Amino acid sequence: MVGDQTTSIMLPSAEEADEVTFEGGKPLVGEVEVRGAKNLVTKAMVAALLGDSPSVLRGVPAIRDVAVVKGLLEAHAVTVTELADGELELDPRGAKSAHFAEIDAHAGSSRIPILFCGPLLHQLGEAFIPDLGGCRIGDRPINFHLDALRAFGAEIDKSYEGIRLRAPRRLVGARVDLPYPSVGATEQVLLTAVRAQGVTELTNAAIEPEIMDLIQILQKMGAIILVEPNRTIVIEGVDSLAGYRHKAIPDRSEAASWAAAALATRGDIYVRGAHQADLMTFLNVYRKVGGLFDVDDEGIRFSHPGGEIKPVVIETDVHPGFMTDWQQPMVVALTQATGRSIVHETVYENRFGFTDALTKMGADIEVYKEGIASITRRVPRRPLEQAAVITGPTPLHGADVRVPDLRGGFSHVIAAVTASGPSTVSNLGIISRGYEHLLAKLSGLGATFEQKA
Repeated sequence: MVGDQTTSIMLPSAEEADEVTFEGGKPLVGEVEVRGAKNLVTKAMVAALLGDSPSVLRGVPAIRDVAVVKGLLEAHAVTVTELADGELELDPRGAKSAHFAEIDAHAGSSRIPILFCGPLLHQLGEAFIPDLGGCRIGDRPINFHLDALRAFGAEIDKSYEGIRLRAPRRLVGARVDLPYPSVGATEQVLLTAVRAQGVTELTNAAIEPEIMDLIQILQKMGAIILVEPNRTIVIEGVDSLAGYRHKAIPDRSEAASWAAAALATRGDIYVRGAHQADLMTFLNVYRKVGGLFDVDDEGIRFSHPGGEIKPVVIETDVHPGFMTDWQQPMVVALTQATGRSIVHETVYENRFGFTDALTKMGADIEVYKEGIASITRRVPRRPLEQAAVITGPTPLHGADVRVPDLRGGFSHVIAAVTASGPSTVSNLGIISRGYEHLLAKLSGLGATFEQKA
């Protein structure tokens, strides 16, 4: 809404209450809408820096990460205008360097600033990023990013304040072989290679739907990008790029979260905007558990079958595997399955910290900090992996819990809605990083709660 720009972009609704008491035990029934994917929208906003003219992005959710990137862009003198609800114009023509204090103030705990490096090196010849934060779900080293930027010719100096990068001359194309198909590092290479001189060949690239959507955006801007088999992407650098007009793909993480909520609470939720193609692996697991879903042109309806749900074995992996962001909400649902489920987390270490709260609420979950070997495994074992064994069904009861991270936080909320009796969930503001209007959506689905004044 044009007349309410500041409220919709700068103040996500979940931040209005940092502590909420839920009265659980009621099925969630109704409809929710998912808009643009957090993991695409924020990167698309950064990509606008590469253009010589304004870009227009539609489907932008009112989440905190969008507000963070908006602040970072404005700190670099990029004009961000809300044209309508969920529609932003980003004009980079006045872009300039930003002071450390401005970047640090806007970035907060976000890891987004690292992706500004390539575009800023092209536009200004320099970039600076402070220490990086993000959800506390394990080590996320940025050496993949820095190694790639060095390959393009960037000069990098580290100090106690952060990292300063310079490009004394035009960056040049490079061969980059990622040791792991990292989404962030793939985005870094794409955002840097499109305006580098010559050809860049990226091997072992991430191929998530959000990556493909970012490639479509860059192609609209004038980039030449070839996606080859076996995770290889070839980018031919161009001298300049124009702005884009684009509607972001819907958030598959949020869609799967609401699907798991329907299963956990024995509910029935229509997720408007959910795309089957981006959720195929999740839907296979959902069906194995016994969950029901019905796909139409506008979204997907998810519901509990009415009887028992079944245990399942899940191995998280990079796309097209089972997304790591899907496992945390699904673990809540698996506490209500009859039998023993196993979740192998192979993408991030320390991502089962959220299960402590579920155990406090009555769940039977055992975490194996070095994972579990199995001859039936399809995803290769990684040194950092862990596993969780969930035995159910276990009735959940109310408890006071504190949100540890974004997806774990949503899981705590759904557990609180599933449990009998009151549960107080604190540090709820973290969830606004990736879920817009969370409390309003829960209210629309019939959840009962009281916000702390």
